[in-house]
Amino acid sequence: MDILHLIDRLEALLNEGTHPPFTKRVLIDDQRAWELIDQMRIAIPEEVKKAKRINQERDRIIAQANEEAARLVDLAKDQVEQLAGEHEVAKTAQTRASTIIERAQREAESLKADADEYVAKVLSQLDGDLSKVLGVVRNGLLKLQSEHDYLDAAPSDSTDPSTGAAAPKSTSARVS
Repeated sequence: MDILHLIDRLEALLNEGTHPPFTKRVLIDDQRAWELIDQMRIAIPEEVKKAKRINQERDRIIAQANEEAARLVDLAKDQVEQLAGEHEVAKTAQTRASTIIERAQREAESLKADADEYVAKVLSQLDGDLSKVLGVVRNGLLKLQSEHDYLDAAPSDSTDPSTGAAAPKSTSARVS
């Protein structure tokens, strides 16, 4: 069990105790206090062992890091010596790398231009197709409008059976 938790429980036990008048003393349940003390006796060695393990692990990691740092310094020194001897090779490699990078950039620009051209072509085609569809939709709306106008203008043959007079024309909603 965590030692801090046990200390919190002991503090709670003291706070729950009764205070006799005119004294600074506290009356507590001694059975609970002894149980907490026993638990602390068990927990403290575990906490100490845990702290020792953490310190040992920290020391091991620091030693390992120091060894790795020394190895990296030695490796860097070896590489510096090797690079100093291969300066001309490095210079040639740098020139070749620059050439490869320039060629890759030109190819990337060309691919981008081709992609842009393709996208423009597809969007243009889509624009034409959408214009055709929009024309069909507008023609359909105009045809519906003209049919409604024709029906509204036609005389009505129906008569109102109760009065015998001609029935009023129906008002239909117009499509805009």
